[in-house]
Amino acid sequence: MRLLREHAPADYADLPGPAAESTLESAERRMNISLPQELRAWLLLNNLDPDEEDFDEDVACSGFPGFPDESHFFLGIRSMEQLYGNHAMPGGINPPDQRENPFWRNEWVPFLSDQDGWAGNFVDVRDGRVGSWRVGEITSTGEYESLADFFDSVAHTLTKIAAGDHPICSVADGRLVWM
Repeated sequence: MRLLREHAPADYADLPGPAAESTLESAERRMNISLPQELRAWLLLNNLDPDEEDFDEDVACSGFPGFPDESHFFLGIRSMEQLYGNHAMPGGINPPDQRENPFWRNEWVPFLSDQDGWAGNFVDVRDGRVGSWRVGEITSTGEYESLADFFDSVAHTLTKIAAGDHPICSVADGRLVWM
């Protein structure tokens, strides 16, 4: 977030702020999981849910547009919970007959998505590893050892953008501009 503040201050200024501890606890109860510490720490600093008047119940996912890339965004706790609810299944695995290679496990909490909720990244509450899903494709687990490793890759991308070394993104008027 420091890099976003330094290199895209107008985008940074649009961030809605932290989640309340009580909001996280309520979401955990409804999802029947405990959020991993790294995800909890992120949300306590950056809950990217839109304001109540801007929240659109008809949109599958909402978050901070244009970051970390042009087609995905970090989710706020409401969108995490909503998308989690769309994927979670009784018995914990979807589809239930593919225990070794499921599309979704209830232990996975989405934190990044496209607007339709068809693709994104999740953190596994069992071990903190980060994976990705895309509807119609095999889900990938363990792409990053932790959420911190994932954020390190985002920081690396922001550093390249700020240096003018990114092929499809630049900064103009304090905002990330995707081409």
